[in-house]
Amino acid sequence: MIKIHDLYFKPFLTATQISDAVNNLAYQLNRDLADKKPVFLGILNGSYMVMADLTRKFNHDCEIAFLRASSYEGTSSTGELVETLNVDIDLTDRTVVIVEDIVDTGLTVDMLSRKHV
Repeated sequence: MIKIHDLYFKPFLTATQISDAVNNLAYQLNRDLADKKPVFLGILNGSYMVMADLTRKFNHDCEIAFLRASSYEGTSSTGELVETLNVDIDLTDRTVVIVEDIVDTGLTVDMLSRKHV
C-alpha cells in the first residue's frame, strides 16, 4: 500500500508490466510511424516518465512537446479542461501521439483532439 497525503493506493501494475507495455507500444509506433515525423505530446505532470521511456525507444525522427492540462480539483473531475502550459509546436497536419498519465473520463483526450485538430 502506498500513502500519498491522506490517500492510500494499492499498486495495480508491476514495474515489469509497465515496462513490457511501453516496449509493446514502442514496437507498434516504430512499425506504424516509421515514415512519419510524429509529435509526441506529453500531458504534464504525470506523463513525463513514460514519455521519456517511450521516446527513447522510438527509432525514427520525432518531435516532443508538453502541455500542462488538468480537469481535476483534488480527486474529482470538474468537467472542464484547464490548460496552464500551451503547446509550442504547430500540430496542423501532423501525426500526434498523446501520452497521458491516466485516462478515466476521457475528457482531456477528447478536448485536446477537438481543439488541436
